[in-house]
Amino acid sequence: MIINHPQLGPRDAAEFTILGDASLLNRPDWQADDADEAFYAYQYLRENPAGLHRELWFHEHGDRSWLVVTRDTVTHSVIDVALASDVVLSSKAPKASKYANKRQAVSVYKTKSSKKAGKKKPASNGKTSGQKR
Repeated sequence: MIINHPQLGPRDAAEFTILGDASLLNRPDWQADDADEAFYAYQYLRENPAGLHRELWFHEHGDRSWLVVTRDTVTHSVIDVALASDVVLSSKAPKASKYANKRQAVSVYKTKSSKKAGKKKPASNGKTSGQKR
């Protein structure tokens, strides 16, 4: 089986170690009320699907990168390969952009409100109040 590494190109599957379901990238919250049950399910309960499945592969005899390989478990054909770090970042991207938009809205509001107030900041000459030279 050939795995098309995103950075290194086609590689033989013998260079890799398969480490299981790619859902392992989504660790449970250890501070949650049901953390014991969530970590039990995370550690021990796995599905064994026939068909398309996303798996974690480690490039052990190469650049030591983690990959998320989507493959058909019936025919062993590889459908898609991505770096695990990219998969994690893309899953967190909507949250980051949502917060970034809120920050932009707050900064625009502060800018507009400071202009309406008409207050100007005094020029800074390096002295603080009560300081003598």
